Amino acid sequence: MSNDNCLFCRIIEGGGTGFIHSDEDFVAIHDKYPKAPVHALVIPRLHIETLNDIGSLEPGLCKRMLEFTVETASRLGVGESGYRVINNVGSGGGQVIFHIHWHLLAGRSVGFDIEEGF
Repeated sequence: MSNDNCLFCRIIEGGGTGFIHSDEDFVAIHDKYPKAPVHALVIPRLHIETLNDIGSLEPGLCKRMLEFTVETASRLGVGESGYRVINNVGSGGGQVIFHIHWHLLAGRSVGFDIEEGF
């Protein structure tokens, strides 16, 4: 199910131009405002607002999303060198688009600095 008001749902329904990787359940795209040399977003095709909403989903979906994230890192050439995966939950946690997604960041040391954000 998609949400007509959701940016990610509209991108997904747009047909895949610019997808890094996609399958029947997920897509990966480059972040429009990258925070690292490699910054991709992994997004389920199913509209799920936040991580807090996963309890009612088919149990294998989360495992497949993580596997898809690993495949995306490999396609981007950072699977072996290392990467960070981040999920922001709710506006207080930094979530801006309310369609669950994982940030995959790599290409430089991605230590955590509260002032820098990543």
